[in-house]
Parts: sequence; structure tokens; C-alpha cells
Amino acid sequence: MQTLLLPFTPRFVILTMCALITALLLVAGLSDDRLMPLLLIPIIIFGGLTCIGIGDLLQKRHAVLRNYPIAAHIRFLLEEIRPEMRQYFFESEKDGKPFSRDKRAVVYQRAKMVLDKRPFGTQEDVYTDGFEWMHHSMAPKTPVDEQFRISIGGPDCVRPYSASVFNISAMSFGALSDNAIRALNIGAKRGGFAHDTGEGGVSPYHRENGGDLIWEIGSGYFGCRTREGNFNPDEFARIAGDEQIRMVELKISQGAKPGHGGVLPAAKVSEEISQIRGVAMGEDCVSPAYHRAFSTPIGMMQFIGEMRRLSGGKPAGFKLCIGHRWEFLAICKAMLETGIYPDFIVVDGKEGGTGAAPVEFMDHLGMPMREGVNFVHNALVGIGARERVRIGAAGKIASAFDMARAMALGADWCNSARGFMFALGCIQSLSCHTDRCPTGVTTQDPTRNRALVVPDKATRVCNYHRATVRALAELVAAAGLDHPSEIRPIHFSRRRSGAEVVSFEQLYPALEAGELIDGTDHPRYSDAWRLAQAESFAPKA
Repeated sequence: MQTLLLPFTPRFVILTMCALITALLLVAGLSDDRLMPLLLIPIIIFGGLTCIGIGDLLQKRHAVLRNYPIAAHIRFLLEEIRPEMRQYFFESEKDGKPFSRDKRAVVYQRAKMVLDKRPFGTQEDVYTDGFEWMHHSMAPKTPVDEQFRISIGGPDCVRPYSASVFNISAMSFGALSDNAIRALNIGAKRGGFAHDTGEGGVSPYHRENGGDLIWEIGSGYFGCRTREGNFNPDEFARIAGDEQIRMVELKISQGAKPGHGGVLPAAKVSEEISQIRGVAMGEDCVSPAYHRAFSTPIGMMQFIGEMRRLSGGKPAGFKLCIGHRWEFLAICKAMLETGIYPDFIVVDGKEGGTGAAPVEFMDHLGMPMREGVNFVHNALVGIGARERVRIGAAGKIASAFDMARAMALGADWCNSARGFMFALGCIQSLSCHTDRCPTGVTTQDPTRNRALVVPDKATRVCNYHRATVRALAELVAAAGLDHPSEIRPIHFSRRRSGAEVVSFEQLYPALEAGELIDGTDHPRYSDAWRLAQAESFAPKA
């Protein structure tokens, strides 16, 4: 009896109404044959809703549906579109995480080549703690009309690469859709900048249009692995010899989940991705948290030297998020002991990350990019190797100011992942890991992927790069400089504790050339240098 009364309780009002309306329409239609054709569609609609409601009552997987038949589907729909509703109707210009609405809008506008200026003054609170600014000159220069480039490749590199100062950061096919990869690579080809493959391997979509590639090799060795998951030097040499691949990069860790390895959720492991990566379908595609090819700093340097040799002398380097300081300084000691130096180091910050990660890792593990870049820069200065090793910066970089600030702290160039995702049409719905991306950027669902129109988005990728580098040129010129490589900590300040203003020189003290070798008492480096050993990543006892 209680079960029969359930549909008449307030929680079931929609189901009750649908059932009653269906019954009334059926009675009316059956009583007059002339009305039946007119009532057929309403009967189907309300009858269908009634069937859905009854199914909700009977199913046992979702308690909400059992308690709120039909009505709960509205809740699920609102939950699905909630991020978009929040962005469009409730956020102010400076709201939104991890990127504010205003920052996203600048990318969209530059990608579309529409007006990216702002009226009526800044919306930033310039007197709040943490506000940062760049100093301008009373003798500004005329912005140069060029795409700033740097040469990457030390003395041991026979095929150096002339790279743009702004490139696409590591994002794998699988994490991104095939159309997203196509659009990014076409944009990179047109704009003359580099496209990092991510650790998922070089897919056919990376190769279709010939844009410059940086091939990232992770601990899963996707694209150059044996059946057991170990590094395959012959396969690496075969792929790295491709002229489209301009640099090879060893991934030690990444900002979103340092020390965790890479994760491609099982929902996104299609048959194609399974074949490209050599992994099983129906399972999360997990890169180990550590490398099997080496286990010591010396072994790591030898492996990078081997990558350079196998690639035919192309620039070889590594990417990492800084963790224990003594571990990076152990790598520096290994450089000195072996005489093998990477051609570049990409420093990823803990604020970076486009993929899935445990919330504890994403929020609380790893060094932020600015501190990491400056630490690596000073460490290389301290061992006398800064001139031969280039530094790239990655971690929430989307604007020219983001780039200039990173360069002031020691970066030679910058990579952006989410910035270029916005150029592709990403709306920050935060559904990247679910395979339900509403714009076709981070999904393997072909019905969603088709929303991303490659020719249009490729143009936007190219536009965004060009406009952002142009904005950087204007900042550089306003500071009285000619090239981003001239930006120094002295050009930036930060407000701290109300009225106190400090320069980046004070915030980020520099080491002198060779200071680590000669011996330093700098508190940020002295203890870590003492603990570091080239033979092991573990600290000295």
C-alpha cells in the first residue's frame, strides 16, 4: 500500500502529473476519434516521461532518481552545464579559477583578432598584497616587428633549433582530441613556433601538417618502448630522425602531479590510442612515477647524452617540476662530473597542468613555476653552465606579462598549454578528465570532437601566438629594451605587507658565476648543495 502511495507524495509530483496528464489525454482521445491525431504527440511526450519516471522508481543505482523521479534528471542537466552558467552569468571579470574570465577573454580576442583593449582603467586592486608590476622607461623604444627567437643547442649539439620564445606546451593526443592536435600543429606551422607532443607519443595527427615538434619522452616511453615497457633505443632513433622533430625532451615530472606519473583515464583510451601507445584498452593508461632507464643523476645525464646521439645531434633536454632542491643540484653535480650537459631544461610549475591529477598533488605538491625557474637559473649560473643550457618556463602562462615575468626570473622562452587550449575554443568547463568536453578539445567522443573545426581553430592558434608575442614586444619596448632576453629582476616589483614594495632583485637573490663550485653560504643553496651527490638522488647522510 505504501508503494502505491509513493507517486502522490510531494517528491513525485512531476511523475504524478505526467501520469495523470497521459491518462486524461488517452481518455479524451479514445472518447473522440477526431481528437486522437491532435493528441498523439502530447500523449507520446507525457507517456514517455511517465515511463522514465517509473524506470527511475524501479532502478537501484541512483538514490536521487529513486527519490525524485524525472525531477532528478533536471538536476543532472544543471550539474552538467553549471560551469558554463557560472562563467556566463555570475562571474565578474576577475573571477574564475584557475584562469579568470578576463584572462580567458584576452586569449579569445587575440585568437579571433578582435579588439583586445580595455576601457576605464584597471580592475586590479593595485594596493593589495602580492600585486606585481613591470617598470617602464622614460625613453621607450619602438616595438620591433619580429617574432623573437632563440637558438637552443649547446656545444655538443650539431643540429641546434631556432625556437620562438612562445610555444605550445606538452599535451598528448589522447588527452586532446585528434582535431585539437591537428589545429595546434597547423597553427604552429603557420606561425613558426614549436608544438610539444606530450608524453603520449607522436601521433599521425602530429605529422599531418608538418609543424615543428618537440618529442616528449615520459617514463612510459610511448612510441619507443618494448613490449615490457622499457626504452627501445632503435625505435627512438627511427622516430627521432624525422625532420619534423626538432628537439627531444625527457619528462621527469610535471606540474599538476609531480612524482605521480601520467594518467590517461580509461574512458579516453580509444582503440587508436591503444595502438599508438601500446597499452591495453579498458584500463587507465598510467606512466610510472619513475624511469626504468636510469636511477642516478649520472645515469640521467648519460641517458640524455644518448638521446642526443640517437636523434642525430638534435637538442636534448628534460622537463621537471622542482621538488627536493638537493636532487636538482645532484643533477648539476652529475653535469660537472660527466661533462654531459642538457641543451635545455623546461621548468614546469605546480600551478601548471591540463590533465587529471589527485587533488592533493594538484594543490599542494611541487614548487611553483617562478621559484622553480629562478632556482634552476641560479643553479646553472652557480656551476658555470648557464650560457650553454637554455631554460623554458611552463605553468599558467597565457599573456605577455606572464612571459615577461618568467623571463625576468631566468627563462629564455615560455610554453603555454591552457592558453592554446583557450585559442582552440576551451571554455574552462573543467570536464577535461571525463571525456565530455563541450567544445571538442579534450575528448575522444567523435560526436563532441566534430564541434572543433580544424581550419578555423588553426587560424586562431596562429593569431593568438602572433598577438601575444606582439604584446610582449610592446612591453619590452616600453621598458626601454630591444629583446626579451634583456629583461631582468630589476624591471619588476611586488607589493608586500601594505605599503612595503620590494623589487624582484630582493625577492629572488642571484648567485655569482661559479659560486656553487667555489662554495656558497647562500641559505637557499648551501645546505642543498652539501646534501647533493651525483651518484644518487638521495641526500648525503
